[in-house]
Amino acid sequence: MSTSISFGNREDKKEVEEKAIFAPKFDENGLIPCVAMDSVTKEPLMLAYMSEESLKMTLKLGEVVYYSRSRQEIWHKGATSGHTQKVVEIRTDCDQDAVIIYVDQQGAGACHTGRNSCFYRKVDLAAGSAPTALAFTEDLAFDPDSVYKK
Repeated sequence: MSTSISFGNREDKKEVEEKAIFAPKFDENGLIPCVAMDSVTKEPLMLAYMSEESLKMTLKLGEVVYYSRSRQEIWHKGATSGHTQKVVEIRTDCDQDAVIIYVDQQGAGACHTGRNSCFYRKVDLAAGSAPTALAFTEDLAFDPDSVYKK
């Protein structure tokens, strides 16, 4: 693998949409949204953001590296918990302003709450309550307090 990773330019909309050159569009904060999905089940695991640096690190390492908006720093997923995400495939949308990364989730789960997925609740459309109800879709996969030493 090349030690230097670069992205294509975004000057021509048609080229961005039709050429086989990765030219991600980062927002005004230098970030691009990223959905991590299980490569086998295709279930969503989490939504996070990447900076240009973290996206390049992801491409180099073969493990997902995000940018933490709350901590304002690069975040190698699983560095603390051991629950890393091995890259299987990266996709971008038509105008390259979002990415989906299909991953092989290592460890017990992707969510800091102790679940496999950060999307562990669904809107209960049948409940019709105010406020709108949520229903849990999965149980804890690990004890977050012991993993994150809280």
